[in-house]
Amino acid sequence: MVVSKNQLPEAIYPLLEAGQRFFGEARVQETASKWSILRKLYLDCHVHLIGPLQTNKVRQALELFDAIESVDRPRLILELAKEWSNPHRKTHKLLIQVNTGQEPQKSGVLIDDLPDLIHLCHLHNLPVTGLMCIPPLLEDPTLHFQILANLAKTYNLPELSMGMSGDYSLAIAHGATCVRIGSAIWKS
Repeated sequence: MVVSKNQLPEAIYPLLEAGQRFFGEARVQETASKWSILRKLYLDCHVHLIGPLQTNKVRQALELFDAIESVDRPRLILELAKEWSNPHRKTHKLLIQVNTGQEPQKSGVLIDDLPDLIHLCHLHNLPVTGLMCIPPLLEDPTLHFQILANLAKTYNLPELSMGMSGDYSLAIAHGATCVRIGSAIWKS
């Protein structure tokens, strides 16, 4: 996945022309303005929300994104469940973000709370297809990738979104099905 957050449409066009069709964005409003233009020209693009989602933006997010990778709390799940039957919904899968480093400044459910969150999604027939994590910046990501892979196996979730420009090869070695590449592409 190419992380295209903070990039203008003009910067994304060359990637689209080269055949890239899988992108990650962090903000609902930025995505609405940018991708309303790009999707008219490139109908087969897939855009995932990889940033935190505020509950008051759930309806718009479901209309914009093919997947939301940052599901992380019960209140968000309840709001997603309310809007899931929206006929304009584009989103077809959800990933739960796990805070494997237990960092208070980061989004993501704590490991001990993950079973309850998965259960709540199942109660509301929400299609959880995988897990996502962002390891602590100053730690070796290997342990965090292994933790996420083990959790995905435990809960029979096939998708693992983990790894970024600096550690994607480790993530792939631990079973990542999606890596988020941004800084390696957008270097000046």
